Amino acid sequence: MRLPGRLSAAIEVLTDVETRKRPVSEALKAWGLNNRFAGAGDRAAIGNLVYDALRHRASHAALMGSDSPRALVLAVAVRDWNEDPAALSESFAADNHAPEPLSDDEKARLVGQLPDSTPSHILADLPEWLAPSLQRAFDDNWIAEGQDMAGRPSLDLRTNTLKSQRERVLKSLARFNPRETAISPLGITMPAGPRDARTPNVTTDEGYLKGWFEVQDQGSQIVALLAGAKPGEQVLDLCAGAGGKTLALAAAMENKGQIFAFDSDRNRLAPIYDRLKRNGARNVQVRAPNPGALDDLAGKIDRVIIDAPCTGTGTWRRRPDTKWKLTPELLQQRMGEQAAILDDAVQFLKPGGTLVYITCSILPEENDDQIAAFLGRHAGFEAIPPADLWQAAFGTEPPAGAVTAQSGVALTPRLTQTDGFYLNAMRRTA
Repeated sequence: MRLPGRLSAAIEVLTDVETRKRPVSEALKAWGLNNRFAGAGDRAAIGNLVYDALRHRASHAALMGSDSPRALVLAVAVRDWNEDPAALSESFAADNHAPEPLSDDEKARLVGQLPDSTPSHILADLPEWLAPSLQRAFDDNWIAEGQDMAGRPSLDLRTNTLKSQRERVLKSLARFNPRETAISPLGITMPAGPRDARTPNVTTDEGYLKGWFEVQDQGSQIVALLAGAKPGEQVLDLCAGAGGKTLALAAAMENKGQIFAFDSDRNRLAPIYDRLKRNGARNVQVRAPNPGALDDLAGKIDRVIIDAPCTGTGTWRRRPDTKWKLTPELLQQRMGEQAAILDDAVQFLKPGGTLVYITCSILPEENDDQIAAFLGRHAGFEAIPPADLWQAAFGTEPPAGAVTAQSGVALTPRLTQTDGFYLNAMRRTA
């Protein structure tokens, strides 16, 4: 397929997403099944067009005077992929699979600029109702944070030190030109390419099949290391999900001690069994969500880790459609779940034990606000200084701007070149 046909396909997929209210990944998969002539390169390019359109939906719609799929895709082609509007329109006329040629108004808009009066939330490419939250979290940098959250993410991997070393994994993946991550001592990264660049399929590599590495954003690796799990400890992973952080904790503990991996959703927990086996993680005991599943752990745990259910605002680069689906009601629901899990975790901790709260959110309502409210409800806890956590994990000072007002650690694309994450560690004093 040539670019005009790819643009038409992207418009079709975005239209399907809008009209059928289906996730982007499902719409892209359905398009591929219905158009089997399209090769892997075509599918990757169409996916990039669709995701770029959603990442910059607010600013592209403002520029084009429309948020229609056609307007957004044309804006991506010219504004993000650097196509010339006139040449693009000419190519449409010569391609039977192309969209309609550009109108004079579209050509003019595509080479125009957003006016100085453009609202800040449009410049930041996020929903207007979230602007006060981002401003509260990041002060004068909130627009820049939003803009960086609208970029393309890298593909990051975590070396599984139970089975391999980073240098070995780098050699195994040399054909993809991998690099060491800037912060995580275990991480490997492959930066996102421009335009129709394809993301490497590393899960077919022999190293992955042998358990040498896992696909995991560097930010997730960082918070797993900041959690500070040590060999020999008794650790409760209270929201283990598919086990990404559980695996990182098992490696950090060198398979010594015990991790109890629990999740309230049996379906989310299901993939963990095969992943544990492939990674060689032998110190993990999975607890299915049955009545009384954790009763025997009360008061016995050194470290409770809560990878809390959240809005996922920190993953907007990877799932930009969720940015526009988030509602105040859903945020309130997640906040209620987070508070309940924090309160539930207290019963498992030994005196002197550590409670680690993690989200993949950049919203203060889910982060610092939750910790302040928790400390208001539970007097016997004190914050562990973020500088101490960072020094213990990485031997350096935290990045500038990463320490929050409530003694948490905030990771973002702008601050740490990662997805958005939050961590707060508290020691039980009574």
